[in-house]
Amino acid sequence: MLEKHKLAVQILHIVNKLLSAKGVMPLSGTVAEASLIAAPSLAKDDNGGRDPGRKQSRKEQRWHFGLKCHIGVDADSGLVHTVRDTSGAVSDVIKANSLVRISDQEVCADAD
Repeated sequence: MLEKHKLAVQILHIVNKLLSAKGVMPLSGTVAEASLIAAPSLAKDDNGGRDPGRKQSRKEQRWHFGLKCHIGVDADSGLVHTVRDTSGAVSDVIKANSLVRISDQEVCADAD
């Protein structure tokens, strides 16, 4: 699974580099967002054990179990420029700085 993730990140980086070179993705602002990716609480990994990356998270007074995908989206074009994955228990605020680009002049995010 980790190898697939690394490949996806490399592909995203190459696509974004090409889009930036063509001027399609201006580098002036980022919208940061995180989404829970639900998983069955009894799910087993390939070795028959529980996946340590899956954790509980509370959102809107309800508990959820799974992973979390943190994304940075270009504010002008709407294109995804950064993806970070964590356990479901990691707060959006903790990963927010890693979604911001050096050239960003504004950032929009929530702390949900």
